[in-house]
Amino acid sequence: MTRLVELEGTGPCKLDTSDIDDEKGDVAVCRCGLSESFPFCDGSHRRTDGESDDETYVYEEGRREVLERVVTSDELDEE
Repeated sequence: MTRLVELEGTGPCKLDTSDIDDEKGDVAVCRCGLSESFPFCDGSHRRTDGESDDETYVYEEGRREVLERVVTSDELDEE
């Protein structure tokens, strides 16, 4: 499965010892792109349960939608 994720960051998230939560301990970094507290994991990846390997998804307004087609910039240049 793939997921369309739009990010606004322009660089990596560098973690240091101040990123460790006193109550929770280690901090998890989001890899699904859905976290409301990105770049930190907030458990939003649970919404991806049931995604199919042969589909591409977008999550908008709390809903999961299957994309019919993904158009890349290379494809636009060819038109």
